[in-house]
Amino acid sequence: MSDSTGVTVRPKGEVADTSRLHGRDGGQADGYIRTIEWDMMNKTKFFPLSMLSSFSVRCCLFPLTVIKTQLQVQHKSDVYKGMIDCAMKIYRTEGMPGLYRGFWISSVQIVSGVFYISTYEGVRHILNDLGAGHRVKALIGGGCASLVGQTIIVPFDVISQHAMVLGMSVHAGSKADMNPLGIKSWPGRSRLHISMDIGREIMRRDGLRGFYRGYTASLMAYVPNSAMWWAFYHLYQDELYRICPYWVSHLFIQCVAGSLGGFTTTILTNPLDIVRARLQVHRLDSMGVAFRELWNEEKLNCFFKGLSARLVQSAAFSFSIILGYETIKRIAVDEQYKHLIRW
Repeated sequence: MSDSTGVTVRPKGEVADTSRLHGRDGGQADGYIRTIEWDMMNKTKFFPLSMLSSFSVRCCLFPLTVIKTQLQVQHKSDVYKGMIDCAMKIYRTEGMPGLYRGFWISSVQIVSGVFYISTYEGVRHILNDLGAGHRVKALIGGGCASLVGQTIIVPFDVISQHAMVLGMSVHAGSKADMNPLGIKSWPGRSRLHISMDIGREIMRRDGLRGFYRGYTASLMAYVPNSAMWWAFYHLYQDELYRICPYWVSHLFIQCVAGSLGGFTTTILTNPLDIVRARLQVHRLDSMGVAFRELWNEEKLNCFFKGLSARLVQSAAFSFSIILGYETIKRIAVDEQYKHLIRW
């Protein structure tokens, strides 16, 4: 019999006829499955492992997020000259805890990540039934997934970014106000108390709307970013499959494709991400105000502000996330497909 993906499913222990995969979206001429679809996996394995993988990646790479955010919200180069200077100053004054400011509140993204990937795979599955191509599925699925994910995570992102930039006051001196909420953050004060104070102050000043400050900018930055990232991921993956020798690992090709997709989308969406960060941290009135302020300060440099940190962060995140995501899909795939999956 055949399932909805077009792959022939045999009773356990019996070998499927891989020749039927040759024309299938996600298959290739060697008979292996390139893309493990949603209905091929055991979800009870996939979700817990996916959350563990996401948390591990964020633990390792979160300092890059702190560095990127602080570079984006500074006025010109008043505080830091670049990514390395930023990292060294934070480490000298605050140690490793300074590079993990806002980590625990930001780690809620692990929960939103479950909704993100469920939406992405669910939309792809629906579009597959409608006969859409795999790049179209990736583009639309990525956009819908980001819409759902951002709706959940923006309030926590606002709090996290305020926590991230509190330490900048030490380096900025009188050059800039990096604590617009007036949060007290003396040495030794717990991150939990600081985060709670930020949340209370936002609620006092703006009500619930304050937690969605920059929501439109977040959607404008991340929905196209996510849509393009998944589309470029599949585009680069197809090209790499075409030019790489047969013996090259499929998983390695997917990781490289993820990094290339991250580079491409980061370059295209950098100004939008800066506007989003400034709206949320500097408490500006609108995207128009944020754009004008950014242009007046930076002119054409706004396309490159914090770009090095974003590129490093994006490449590292993309490689690591795809390594975890595709590995877990291979672990969680149902038994009848395991012989059709190549590492």
